[in-house]
Amino acid sequence: MNPNEEIEQLKATIAEYREIIKETSVPIITSIIENTILLPIVGYTDKERMERVRSKVLEYAGDHRRTEAAVFDFSSIRLAEEEGLEMLSLELQLMRSELQLMGIRPIMVGFTPPFVRQLVNAGVASEVESYANFKSALQVLMDEKGLSFSRA
Repeated sequence: MNPNEEIEQLKATIAEYREIIKETSVPIITSIIENTILLPIVGYTDKERMERVRSKVLEYAGDHRRTEAAVFDFSSIRLAEEEGLEMLSLELQLMRSELQLMGIRPIMVGFTPPFVRQLVNAGVASEVESYANFKSALQVLMDEKGLSFSRA
């Protein structure tokens, strides 16, 4: 194989891996609580990724019309840029509005202190339903539905 062919093959492989990473970067996990999905947002996060999250969740909601709640965990994110908190705040507002229009209750967990300050400064903190972690959010949903865990 000549060097040019090898370079083109490597470029194609890289493009294929990028698509795989994009597809797996937004996991949607069905919860033990009926009609509830969990979305851990982990690692490097920028505007493009958040747009992908919003798109994938909306696609899921369109395909699974019984979805009632979506719980997003932001405890393990790394922001891509200095304006990252501002971008994330705007994306969060958009996601919340879109999901509410689809009839889905957006619940956010795992906010860091700097992000909390940004949400308060943006004036949207009171519009966001949030809890410390997945467990707390799921416990609230279970209580509302009259569900409980029992040990066998």
